[in-house]
Formats: sequence, structure tokens, C-alpha cells
Amino acid sequence: MKTVALLPILLIVTFLCSTAIAADLDLTKSITIGSGKITVIEFTDPDCPFCRKASKYFDGRSDITRHVFFFPLAIHSRAKEKVRFILSMPDKAKAYHDVMSGRLDAAPPLVSTQAGTRLQEEQLEIAKKHRVDSTPTFMINGRIIVGFDLKKIEETLGK
Repeated sequence: MKTVALLPILLIVTFLCSTAIAADLDLTKSITIGSGKITVIEFTDPDCPFCRKASKYFDGRSDITRHVFFFPLAIHSRAKEKVRFILSMPDKAKAYHDVMSGRLDAAPPLVSTQAGTRLQEEQLEIAKKHRVDSTPTFMINGRIIVGFDLKKIEETLGK
């Protein structure tokens, strides 16, 4: 009986902690995509197949604004190179879509700038500070969703 009484308190604490975590993010370091009323904070890897599925899903929703941070995984040998390329481009959102679509998977080594490399390092520090350790990870309406769990995402967004 006591466990049932604690459940609402745990849910409130989880919500408040998640909201505080998201509020602490420096969104000026992210790539902003879209202009919808719902904010989605995304930690992604350009070579993660689940991240690419999530990207395609979110591209189909006009009701969200995405703030994208990169967390390239060591198991993806070109991920860091792709992230630095994206963050070096004047139109980062376009470069993001080009990379996430797979169009640049077979491309020769991609160019990057010192500014892009520095931003990639700053994004990695942000991810570590917020204890992101896998991709994709989303923060939506005070909820943290790890993985491309479409059911949880749609429940949180309100299909």
C-alpha cells in the first residue's frame, strides 16, 4: 500500500528533475530545426540507424522545434568526422539532413573547420554533463526518452 502512495511523488520528482536538466542546456550550442510549439531536445549520432529513423520521423512533424546535440559513438568510425562537418557548415540544418539521409555515407573525407571541431567538443561536454550515454536520447516535455521508442515519443508529444 505504501508503494502505491509513493508513486505520484516519484513521478513528480522525476518530472521536476527532467525539467531542471533540460532548462540547464545551452541551446545556443545546438542545431535548431523547425519552429513548432513543442520543443524536442535530441542527442544523436549521424551513423546510428535508430537516430536516422528518429530524424525521419521528426522531419514529418511540423508541430515541433528540435534542438540537436551530437553524441558520436566510438563504434561508428566516421561519426565524429560527420559531426564536425555538419557543425562546420554555414547551413547546419541542411548539412544535418544531408548526413542523416545517408547521402554522404560513401563520400570521401568530409571537411571541417576549427569552429566546427570546437562546437563538437562543446556539445560532447554538454552531453556528458547531462549524463547522456546512448543515442538517440530525447528530452520532451520534461521526460527523458532513451532510444527511438515511437510509442513513448508519440504519447509524450500527443500524436
